[in-house]
Amino acid sequence: MLRYLSLAFPLIFILVFTSQCTHSYRDGKYIYDKLCKSCHMENGEGLKKMFPPLAGSDYLKNNYEKLPCIILLGMDEEIVVNGKTYSRQMPDFPELETHEVFLLINYINHSWGNDGKYTDFREVEANLQKCN
Repeated sequence: MLRYLSLAFPLIFILVFTSQCTHSYRDGKYIYDKLCKSCHMENGEGLKKMFPPLAGSDYLKNNYEKLPCIILLGMDEEIVVNGKTYSRQMPDFPELETHEVFLLINYINHSWGNDGKYTDFREVEANLQKCN
């Protein structure tokens, strides 16, 4: 009996953890579809020369810590993504709460072949404190 219980606990942990990951991904996709998809498109490839891609973006990888602030405050500066220059303004989304920014970043980091790291909620919170 004790043996079965010792096997059950890790299994329960794995099931709960994967369930949470699935919900987080789904919730991040919902936010992306609502706020980001019209410019960055369904597949994260962006829109020609107007809106930069999020899929395979070197800019996201190189400016990882800025991403929470970019999402919350928008961006109005020229950037270079994968060798192409983009200068259109990105709108701000001040209505987003920290946990929504967290969900969105993790969705982007793990969609369209992106292999970004899992972002910790506290890390997003700390990076948002640095926003100007």
